[in-house]
Amino acid sequence: MVSLPIYNRTGQEVGTYEIDPAELAPRISKQLLHDVVVMYQASARQGTSQTKGRGQVAGTTKKMYRQKGTGNARAGSRRSPIRRGGGHTFAKVPRDFGYRLPKRAIQLATRMALAARIGDHEVKLIDELAFSTPKTKEMAAILKALKLGGMKLLVAVPDYDVNVHKSIRNLAGVSVLPVFNLNALEVLRPRAVLMTKAALDALRQKAGAKKEGAS
Repeated sequence: MVSLPIYNRTGQEVGTYEIDPAELAPRISKQLLHDVVVMYQASARQGTSQTKGRGQVAGTTKKMYRQKGTGNARAGSRRSPIRRGGGHTFAKVPRDFGYRLPKRAIQLATRMALAARIGDHEVKLIDELAFSTPKTKEMAAILKALKLGGMKLLVAVPDYDVNVHKSIRNLAGVSVLPVFNLNALEVLRPRAVLMTKAALDALRQKAGAKKEGAS
């Protein structure tokens, strides 16, 4: 069981939150986390690199000189990969590096990543996070009060809130996601995770529903 302090917007502790990381994931599989993170990184690759093969470079296909009698090694086209200006032997072609693991494995990896960060006390809870209008300066002050200013950070909220998103999006190194859009890569990439109490409640409820459905 892990006891997480709950802070308000001024950085004062206003309560505690008891959670067992095993509720989210009974065990942490580093191999599964690695596989899912690599999947997301592979899918993010552009795959647009390209080089020319011997059939794509400019130049005549005429034999450079006769086969025998010159004292030189046999030679064919100027487009040969061994010639300067020739094509590449194994030319790169645009490709899609993306692939997908099973949906349940991806969802389990997300819960494992959150359970691991909670167990390592790398998740900070705030009682609520809402703005009447977008206020980036106020959000920066909140992060500074929570001693999270200037670091790479993920902010997890229960639902999409346009004012919260606009208040965070211009802060360097800080990203914001609704709790149901989290994935293992986004959870493990930053130095710390800031969650609202409502977001963690929603996550626990969803994890509990999945366990009941599996049983």
